[in-house]
Amino acid sequence: MANDLIEIRWHGRGGQGAKTASLLLADAAFNTGKFIQGFPEYGPERMGAPITAYNRISSTPITIHSNIYEPDYVVVVDDSLLDIVDVTAGLKKDGAIIINTTKSADELKKFLNGFSGDVYTIDAKKISIEALGKYFPNMPMLASVVKVSNVMNSDDFLNDMKESFKHKFAKKPEVIDGNMRALEVALSSIHKI
Repeated sequence: MANDLIEIRWHGRGGQGAKTASLLLADAAFNTGKFIQGFPEYGPERMGAPITAYNRISSTPITIHSNIYEPDYVVVVDDSLLDIVDVTAGLKKDGAIIINTTKSADELKKFLNGFSGDVYTIDAKKISIEALGKYFPNMPMLASVVKVSNVMNSDDFLNDMKESFKHKFAKKPEVIDGNMRALEVALSSIHKI
């Protein structure tokens, strides 16, 4: 196992795009020459049900093929999950958690089980509604984990995402600008608490 291996666990709800974001992160990291894994944990997924997705990113081949139990980073796409999921389970002490929330540091502390690492917040709802006209928190959360983890340079990430969107949204090019705006705004909207 490489000492530069980064492991990320995503917590979201079905339909919010956590799985999609984890796969987009894997693609973007792959395109910078990294070895990657991006996969969801499948259970009884349905719209609104809690889901988990994972990423492993490394500059050397990854030989582990299991869920991630001790992540470096945790991304919480929906802060309502804080009540029902132990989002800090296994999170490394020197790791970080990124939460889509408008809650204060004091409000969040009661959900973080004494986690002493870095805690970041972002209002992905506000960003996505302003940039896309709809609530799609996955793009701001994707940008925030790239920024916090430094898994890749922000400019390389944005360039890669623009190319990816050109293919993904070839039949709907009008959504590219909004998605790019959501990513760009998110990169400068993360707050460490």
